[in-house]
Amino acid sequence: MDYENMEALPREKLLELVSIYAKNWLAMDGLWFQAAERQFGMDVAMDHDEEVWRRFTQIEANRIKAFLGLPDRAGLEGLEKALSFRLYACLNKDSIEIEGNTLLYRVHSCRVQDARSRKRMLFHPCKRVGVVEYDGFARVIDDRITAEAVSCYPDITDESCACVWKFTLKP
Repeated sequence: MDYENMEALPREKLLELVSIYAKNWLAMDGLWFQAAERQFGMDVAMDHDEEVWRRFTQIEANRIKAFLGLPDRAGLEGLEKALSFRLYACLNKDSIEIEGNTLLYRVHSCRVQDARSRKRMLFHPCKRVGVVEYDGFARVIDDRITAEAVSCYPDITDESCACVWKFTLKP
């Protein structure tokens, strides 16, 4: 489909297309990971996943930051906005709370873990990669922000959601 055809689409179809693109990207991410997991085992697959996310999250954050016209130090409000434009933002159910110098990001339902559960696979031990992903993303939005896992598989401390991430804005 070329841009001319896309420009002719009504808003609802464009939003549907964004969702299709996000699902396709997430499927590709999951398929390569599962192939590596089958061939090399979870530890090696996680090593590669961590490296991919270390690089990809910076690319994604820089593009979103430019798209939104965020300043270099966009603060927690900029991070909140940027998180809502990530590729999987339209796929997972999440919520954000800002209080003082912290932002809590809760993923209420995770498409990756839901898919692994449906396939009767072990959950993805995403905490290790998530720390790399979320910290890297936040630091591109504002180099004063750090991220830490509050609850993320395999270290679930909040059973009410898939995971919880805490972002802290340092002075």
